[in-house]
Amino acid sequence: MSTGVPVSDVNWVCHEKPLNDKVSPAVAAIKNYYSNLNLHFWWWAYPGAQSPETDRILKTAGFRQYVKVSCMAADLSNLLADDAASDHIRIAPVKNQSDLLEWKNVSFEGFEMPARAQDPYEKFVTSFDLSTKTQQRLFIAYFDEKPVASSMLFVHQKTAGIYYVSTLPSYRNKGCGLKITQATMKEAKNSGFKKVVLQATPMGMPVYQRVGFRECCRAQIYRLQK
Repeated sequence: MSTGVPVSDVNWVCHEKPLNDKVSPAVAAIKNYYSNLNLHFWWWAYPGAQSPETDRILKTAGFRQYVKVSCMAADLSNLLADDAASDHIRIAPVKNQSDLLEWKNVSFEGFEMPARAQDPYEKFVTSFDLSTKTQQRLFIAYFDEKPVASSMLFVHQKTAGIYYVSTLPSYRNKGCGLKITQATMKEAKNSGFKKVVLQATPMGMPVYQRVGFRECCRAQIYRLQK
């Protein structure tokens, strides 16, 4: 996936089976593709792909192990009830371009992206389809009517995933991440999904565990050595 945004974790390659020497030319082609775009990216190796051969091939191509990311899942049939209602927090879906611009601003600042990514990120986000048949559904959390947190539900066939959960630094630990995650989970359940998945940062993991997510595996992230 290439977003055009010069931030590694929004450009990625993933695979679920071990690599072998036959795919070395494909690995080189992928490196060249991102190099030509002048973009950094992450290479995700999920548990079924993690092997000594995968590690050897990627390291030979100039990659190094970077971090392991927790992959979590929640059973929506046991969706936990919302915590006590907050007079301060309101969750709303993104319905139009004005909402989308707010979502872009919040997620950009929430993920603390570098200034050089501002224009490419806006181009990427404003390409999102907001029609009723879209695979992605976006949400904003408002704290005293100020937009402060973002999330995305992305659905494909029988899978629902939560992405782009972010909160403005000055509004963390106020329940915004919890509320917007619960709202996104509820949307997945109302859309007929039995389970929902996400990848968690160490900061986000306690919030996700609180609403019913449990770690099911860890993905090994590789990135090119500088």
